Amino acid sequence: MRPTVWLASYPKSGNTWFRIVLANLDSPDAAPADINALNGSDTIASARARFDNHLLIESGLLTFAEIDLLRPGLYRHLAADIFEDPFERESRYPVRFVKTHDAYTLTNAGEAMMGGAHAAAGAILFVRDPRDVAASLANHQSVTIDKAIGLMADPAFAFCGSVRGLEIQLRQQLLGWSAFAESWLAQADIPVHLVRYEDLHRDPVGAVRGALHFAGWRATDADIAEAVGRASIEELQRQEAKTGFGEAPPYREPGSRFFRRGKAGGWRDELTAQQVLRIERDHVAMMKRLGYEPVREQEDSDAHRQTG
Repeated sequence: MRPTVWLASYPKSGNTWFRIVLANLDSPDAAPADINALNGSDTIASARARFDNHLLIESGLLTFAEIDLLRPGLYRHLAADIFEDPFERESRYPVRFVKTHDAYTLTNAGEAMMGGAHAAAGAILFVRDPRDVAASLANHQSVTIDKAIGLMADPAFAFCGSVRGLEIQLRQQLLGWSAFAESWLAQADIPVHLVRYEDLHRDPVGAVRGALHFAGWRATDADIAEAVGRASIEELQRQEAKTGFGEAPPYREPGSRFFRRGKAGGWRDELTAQQVLRIERDHVAMMKRLGYEPVREQEDSDAHRQTG
């Protein structure tokens, strides 16, 4: 039985890039993996079709709360892996990786919506400097950066949370950038391995190796380095320009890209000083916990060294 490991992240934090690296590790040839055929992992835990197909229920007839009550059982059922799943792509992986943008929440019945220890062996939590997330989320949602900053601080903001139409994914409660990370770090049901987006840039082989080892899969540094090379931002942009990316939101502005910059620290030339202060005010405690130093404290520290 293959263990299930959640790939959990607040949106725009490196989850998709990691899955592309996995697909390149799983690729039988030397060509870069097709970004529209990521065989190394399930697309996302909130896929509506999987819910409907396995439970034989029309989720469109249910409320968000009713769907949430059924999701733990679905995830435990899928994790059991005692049948040949016709909806799951073939993979040589010893681990079943499943992407999720859901915060770790409880249903109205007090049950972990992600199914707890019987649904997954662990979770890899991807985090990213919220100042970088803001610009990337703005592009993803086709909103202004100021609007994105507001969404990141809104505990009620959710993906696919509209009641005006039926989306291809189930509702995903995000809780806000800080609370999302806290929800996964604070739960005691399953172990969590933290991966910072910035470390994926600084030491991609080491960061990927650590995540894979946590999941119970040993891959060589040479294989990881090759997979990372085939998942360069230039290659992803080339493929997206040629064929598009099926996981990109359908409501994006014409000409916008899912694979935008792939850069750590880009906020320094994208955000105004006021926008930076707003983000730091909203998330300072979690930023410090995750190693993201607020600008004001960095400036105070620099000034102290200069006058000391």
